[in-house]
Amino acid sequence: MLEIRVRYFLSFFDICHMLVEIGDKIVSTQVLDRKFVCDLNACKGACCVEGDAGAPLTSEEVSILKDDLEAIRPYMRKEGLEAVEEQGVFYMDQDNEPVTTLVNGAECAFVFFDENGITKCSIEQAHKEGKTDFKKPISCHLYPIRVKQFNEFKALNYDQWSICAPACDCGDKLNVPVFRFLKEPIIRAFGNDFFSELEVVAKELKSE
Repeated sequence: MLEIRVRYFLSFFDICHMLVEIGDKIVSTQVLDRKFVCDLNACKGACCVEGDAGAPLTSEEVSILKDDLEAIRPYMRKEGLEAVEEQGVFYMDQDNEPVTTLVNGAECAFVFFDENGITKCSIEQAHKEGKTDFKKPISCHLYPIRVKQFNEFKALNYDQWSICAPACDCGDKLNVPVFRFLKEPIIRAFGNDFFSELEVVAKELKSE
């Protein structure tokens, strides 16, 4: 069993609320009690278009995108391909961290739009069709959880964004907390044991 402690202190988004310490990770309790289920018919995948930077990437993910670009290329739009050919698959943001290339400073270069105008990911589509083992950047897969690495621990916080209001409404109706909606990416990023500990903490907090 991982060590679990509950305490209050400032999160990395400078919001003071209760956080849970699980091993070497600090988790906002908003991840455990806020409700969230993506509603693509309502938001049209706006999180891949809105914002002021591309999707955060690890150095390993940068290498994967470079290696697998030919497999992903057939699913990309002309505009995205042109951006990647000119700038590469990533650029360094204001924090000097790698993020996916954008088209004209707006949507991610790897998006395409289906017949209903819903934003889709060309990386994920290539993965679904067996062209690459890489599903999508973990930062995208984990959203609305944002992860920040500190010296001794990782901080997991819930990122509240107005464009995700439909997802919050849908989550409330279905009574699905953020961490359960994101079970697959949480396990992908941190393992089964960590997700099991989240389940334990969620039950303990609910019983208090």
